[in-house]
This record gives sequence, structure tokens and C-alpha cells, in this order.
Amino acid sequence: MQAIDFQQDFFSLFNLPRRFQLDSTALEQAYRGLQSQVHPDKFAHLSEAERRRSVQLATHVNEGYQALRDPLHRARYLLTLHGVDTQEDSNTSMPTDFLMQQMEWREALEEAKQAKDGPVLEGLEQRVQHMVRALHQELARDLDDKHDYAAASGIVRKLKFLEKLADEIGSAFDEIDN
Repeated sequence: MQAIDFQQDFFSLFNLPRRFQLDSTALEQAYRGLQSQVHPDKFAHLSEAERRRSVQLATHVNEGYQALRDPLHRARYLLTLHGVDTQEDSNTSMPTDFLMQQMEWREALEEAKQAKDGPVLEGLEQRVQHMVRALHQELARDLDDKHDYAAASGIVRKLKFLEKLADEIGSAFDEIDN
């Protein structure tokens, strides 16, 4: 069975550099390789202790994969590795322009939901996705190049707002379809 150190960070687990920008193909290949080595089905014929250990290893590999494959989760994880708490639940202060944009988008979302206007929702969804991509680029600069973890933490909080808005847009599409 693969010798996995539960103390090593997930980047080390998958033999990847500790960076926000990562090669998603390399992550996927490393994940599949580790899963093929530790999957519990391979250990069904062994002792209870060995089966339990394989479940723990497979769970650890899955947790690592989940933490690294999603950019927002990866940013949070990197910040945690650097001892930074993003304070997403306690620090909701945002720049005024960002908050104004959020208010405009939420109003547009409500109006589109009321009017059952799919094209308006699609446009709103595209604007949100565009902002998310721009914030991912800022995160890459702040985390990988500048090592400005305070700025990166603020971006993570913005992305949390946008993630919630994107979920609400998805729900609005579901309401229109039903």
C-alpha cells in the first residue's frame, strides 16, 4: 500500500508545486494514480485493520483532490498553509464599488426571476463568470508572485459572494425551467 503521510500537505501528496496556478491535468493524473493504489476494493481480501487503513487513505486522497481542484478551495487551502484565516464568516467588509456591483446584480437577478427572463439571466451569469476569472488571475498574482496573503484573503471573500450569487442564478434558471 502507498506510504502516505497524513501530515504532508495536499500539494506534496500529489507531487505538485505549492501554488495557486496548477496543472489540472497533472493533478488529475496524480489523483487517479493514488486512488488506484489505495482504493478500498483492492484491499477487500485483507484484514479489517488494512481495509480500514485503505479507507482512510482513499478518504485523504479524495479530500486533497477536492481541496486542490476547485480554485476557491485551493486558495483557501493555500492561505491556511500560510496561517491566514480568511474570516469569511466574520469579516464581511468589502470595497464600496464591489458592494454596489453586487447590489446591482442582485436587483437584476430579482427582476429577471420575476420576468422569467432567461437571456437576462444568461448575461448576468456571464458577467459574474467574467469577474470570477479576473479574481482568479488576481489570486494567482497575490498568492504565487507577490505572496500578499492579506490581499488574497480579501479576494477569497469576494469570490465567496460571487459563488453565492452564481448559485442563486442557477436556482433562478431552475425556477424558470419549471
